[in-house]
Amino acid sequence: MLASPPPLEKRAATARTKSVTGGASRTVRVGFIPLVDVGVLVAAHEVGFAGREGLSLELIKEVSWANVRDRLAFHQFDVAHMLAPMPVAAQLRLGSNPSPTFTPFALSKGGNAITLSIGLYRAMQAIAGLDGGEDALSNARALKQVVDQRGRDGERPLVFGMTYPFSSHNYEFRYWLAAGGIHPDRDVTMTVVPPPFSADALASGAIDGFCVNAPWNMLAVARGVGRVVAVKADIWPSSPEKVLGVRPDWADNNAETLARLLVALDRAAEWCDDRGNRRELATMLSPYVDAPEDLVRDLLLDRFLVDPDGRVRAIPDYLTFHRGAANFPWISEALWTFGQMVRWGQARYSPADERAAASACRPDLYRAALGGRQRPIPSVDLKPEGIGNAISLPTEGRGPLSLPASPFIDGMTFNPPGIADHVAAFAIRSDFGRGFTDDF
Repeated sequence: MLASPPPLEKRAATARTKSVTGGASRTVRVGFIPLVDVGVLVAAHEVGFAGREGLSLELIKEVSWANVRDRLAFHQFDVAHMLAPMPVAAQLRLGSNPSPTFTPFALSKGGNAITLSIGLYRAMQAIAGLDGGEDALSNARALKQVVDQRGRDGERPLVFGMTYPFSSHNYEFRYWLAAGGIHPDRDVTMTVVPPPFSADALASGAIDGFCVNAPWNMLAVARGVGRVVAVKADIWPSSPEKVLGVRPDWADNNAETLARLLVALDRAAEWCDDRGNRRELATMLSPYVDAPEDLVRDLLLDRFLVDPDGRVRAIPDYLTFHRGAANFPWISEALWTFGQMVRWGQARYSPADERAAASACRPDLYRAALGGRQRPIPSVDLKPEGIGNAISLPTEGRGPLSLPASPFIDGMTFNPPGIADHVAAFAIRSDFGRGFTDDF
């Protein structure tokens, strides 16, 4: 009788202890969207961290998140650059092709921004007296005045684009709108626009604003068609962004390869977060993201052009690839995401679905692959989210991990599990059944 294979996390830990031998590299096909936060994957390939682990990364560019999802599901990719909410949606069987997917590694924090058309922003300035230096919440409240005035005048609702129904962009855009008193499903129209098309859609007047990751916001501003009114750090500084999406069947059949990949990505993430490497990273990334090298460099050095008039905003740690346990797959972040899905009518709450949402993150595999390295790896899977003070968390033998304050823009907090109470506390939320089609 054949013995059952050891658990995936045990095989990952075993793989960590083996040395990489000579011979042909194992090729891993990786799907990605041309965004600056693909930096860890690009660095793992270009700098050689993957090669040191006996891996060869085949980076395959896509134009939409639905394509990434589908090609991963249909085994055209082995792993993928994914929006953090995508594995949660997959485990909840939401969307048109909900193939099981989880993440054992987060690729980045930060990078998103909300950009409105110049015409809309100038209308906000006129109605609310903005001078251009206001914070994100003041901008949201000014937009509320424009939305109300348009309603009184019988004008069409504003149309706003985000990259995918189950995305940080969708939930952050909605969070910002609601914080300003705007109901995303009743006062405006939300639609899906793939990231590479967002600036063109704004320029053509097809949409009035969008939320997307770098470099597309700055490209819209540089073209003179957009004005940035909020960035991710304004809405929730530690909000999850991109993750490594993995199919359970591929992970089960390739446990050693996955463990080696996580080691390579960990080293690449540390390299990307070294300020001394950011200019080199910009040179590497420019052809991958179809953006000028100087623009990518400015983003990586936290210099953000927010207005065509030349106004530049300094945003510390606009993109974080490694520091502050940025790569750890927090189950509490998956549960917060599930709560936003419930809030906006994409899902109903149930204990079973809460467990499914939690299964989207696999901190056990992260620990199995990276334990024993010089890393303060959290020994807990949950943390309070959106709180306004620094927190200290236990780690696996490396002393406490200190994380900075990371408040939500509206002053709310999320203490997992507590999903039902958290959602009920929002004055603006949707009824179940409203939301999006998933046609892209």
